[in-house]
Amino acid sequence: MRKLINEIEKFNKERDWDKFHSPENLAKSISIEAGELLECFQWDSDNYNKEDVCEELADVFTYCIQMAMKLNVDPEEIILKKLEKTKKKYPVEKAKGVSTKYNKL
Repeated sequence: MRKLINEIEKFNKERDWDKFHSPENLAKSISIEAGELLECFQWDSDNYNKEDVCEELADVFTYCIQMAMKLNVDPEEIILKKLEKTKKKYPVEKAKGVSTKYNKL
């Protein structure tokens, strides 16, 4: 994760783009890129272009990492913290093999 953060920091610094990366702008960018990722499956979810999907997924990840950087939080730490919370909402004995929302288990 540290290598990714360093490369993204370097990329943005070289282009003087950090000034455009407010939390609001990054949140917008995450949503826009997530829409582009979804577009890869728009008309045929079985025959998607994996390379296109990977590129859009990389864009989503990149903006998410930039958001974490801007908020001065560790992506790994916040993901693991949220995963622990989600484990409690979806205990294995109730959630295994079902996609029901936690409040309906």
